[in-house]
Amino acid sequence: MPSHRPWTDRELATLAELAETFVRGDSLRRSRLAADAVDRAGDPAQVAQLRLVLRLMESRFANLLLAGRATSFRHMSPEARESYVLGWGRSRLASRRSAFHGLRKLMTFLAYADPGVPGPNPRLAAIGYRKDDPPVATDLTPIQPVRPAFEAGSADQPMTLEADVVIVGSGAGGGVVAAELAKAGRSVVVLEAGPFVDEASMPTDELDAFGRLYLNHGLLSTWDGAVTMLGGSGVGGGTLVNWMTCIAAPESVRAEWRTAHGIPDMVGKAWDDDVRTTETELGVDETAPTPPKDAVILRGAAGLGWDAGPVRRNATGCDDCGSCPFGCRRGSKQSGIRVHLAEAARHGARIVPRVRVTRVIIDKGRAVGVEGNALWTDPQTEEPLVDEGSGEPRTRRLVVRARTVVVAAGALRTPAVLASSGLDHPAIGRHLRLHPVPVVAGIFTEPIDMWRGPMQAARSLEFSEPAPGRNGYAIESAPGHPGLLALALPWEGLDAHTEIMSRARRIAPLIAVTRDGGEGETTLTKAGRVRVDYRLDASGVATLRHGLVSMARLSREAGASEIVAVGGAPRWHGRGGFEQGREEASFDRFLKDLASFDFRPNRGSVFSAHQMGTARMGADARDHACDPDGRVRSIFGGRRSTDDVISGLYVADGSLFPTGIGVNPMITIMVLARRVARTILAETER
Repeated sequence: MPSHRPWTDRELATLAELAETFVRGDSLRRSRLAADAVDRAGDPAQVAQLRLVLRLMESRFANLLLAGRATSFRHMSPEARESYVLGWGRSRLASRRSAFHGLRKLMTFLAYADPGVPGPNPRLAAIGYRKDDPPVATDLTPIQPVRPAFEAGSADQPMTLEADVVIVGSGAGGGVVAAELAKAGRSVVVLEAGPFVDEASMPTDELDAFGRLYLNHGLLSTWDGAVTMLGGSGVGGGTLVNWMTCIAAPESVRAEWRTAHGIPDMVGKAWDDDVRTTETELGVDETAPTPPKDAVILRGAAGLGWDAGPVRRNATGCDDCGSCPFGCRRGSKQSGIRVHLAEAARHGARIVPRVRVTRVIIDKGRAVGVEGNALWTDPQTEEPLVDEGSGEPRTRRLVVRARTVVVAAGALRTPAVLASSGLDHPAIGRHLRLHPVPVVAGIFTEPIDMWRGPMQAARSLEFSEPAPGRNGYAIESAPGHPGLLALALPWEGLDAHTEIMSRARRIAPLIAVTRDGGEGETTLTKAGRVRVDYRLDASGVATLRHGLVSMARLSREAGASEIVAVGGAPRWHGRGGFEQGREEASFDRFLKDLASFDFRPNRGSVFSAHQMGTARMGADARDHACDPDGRVRSIFGGRRSTDDVISGLYVADGSLFPTGIGVNPMITIMVLARRVARTILAETER
């Protein structure tokens, strides 16, 4: 929500020149889209910093000091502008690299994600991209979201709801808890900060999808911009937009949780039964058919003698559509709104979207409800109402009184809710794990069309177990649509980026989902936003480098004619061809380069779609915010209660993970949430 003065014409003009420098065309439109996106997603401090950067770029004196030329950015030639921004990207100053990569990713994404107005976007036709137009499901989800009574009573007084259980968040964890408790006869209210979107209203393009269904409108990153992240925001959370790869936490990880963190029943029948039940509910099965991008993994792994196999996913009757990241219009994805939230709704659960919970209400050491801000919407259209004075969306306080509170807002938002509630356990917000991901793109002579068909159909777990000096990782395909692809690929100049995007149909990106790799934390800014900080450690960097080498070998074995490891200073193999008999030696040099790839902040490109660990569970009360059953420990107002935990308060999402797991976390989150639900039922017998 904007909370500062409007953008000036001069600032927008500089943004437009930056847009034109990164990608030609529609620069005025992209400057306005960029300003709007930054306003909605950025912390006020970051927005102010960006605007300062724009002003400095137009200062001849500042440019003389920083770039050796006493010319404002807008008065430079196109060639000089390109040289200028490349200089920022290669700068020794971290702040300049951060600014370059933030602007570069935003402007290239908008250039290819925007469908065009009035449209269509000519760049999409130029690269051979054709989006899917899947049929809308005929059996829509049974969820009927609840609209609070905004018009009732005084606007200065909070609206109230009563329930046995209130659940904050509706993703993988919140959905499972809601279903289990509602089926057991509990009165359940689910509060979700994002919107409810049914199948008929799902986005059909990247720009709309990122704007409506992703955290921070798709502009989620660490504070320094070094790690680009994705997370869902809407009823269904990440289950609504994920790529559906279903892999439970490896046994070695669970054994570590049992021995190092004191969590029982991590290995054996109880765990296996919960996984089996969860997969049955989701209809998990092997993916078929195998699209070209995933055939790269199978073909390369077969040639190298590595493990590889089909991905198991939670989808039915779908093998041709690639619009999963936009939400599933045809209802094939067995997401939260199709499975657990739908089951909860059938048993009377009330699901209230667009409520940002600000705190858990704690009275005498017991959770008694939550308080938050509900977005005031039009009763007919459900569109947000805007305050005429400030121009900002109107909100009204909402209080839900319940004897059981479950916080399942995700590993970035859950610790913020707990901290804002007066809880000061030292582990809240700490121990953040991100599954850092490097990217290698193989370019082939035949069409790949990474955005077509099942999102991920194959994986290799050849390196899933740790080895001396590195962590484990899984190799998967990265089915980007044009906007995501454009921001991920290296930008070495306008023409170079245009040229590689022209070959988008023949690119097969691979990712290595690495287990751990460093540690981070979440904190609240002065404006009340969540700040994410994360730093790679030595083993994390070694793992990313090992992953680059493995993916390069796999791409080459599968027949890639060119290979690029993406980053601020990308590394290429095969660019421009080879002299006769020199390919082998060139590839050996390429692998050596990858083995020392620079992963300092905003030098090597790092991505992540998994956030974990910020309210981790474990037996040691000093360093685990939750106990092994998901109860929140009771350091509150500087005191520890004699009961050890806050009565009636639980966490049920990826925040509980004691460590990263090195594979897609949805199944593991759901299994842990099922365990938390059993604990709640046992402790609140009716």
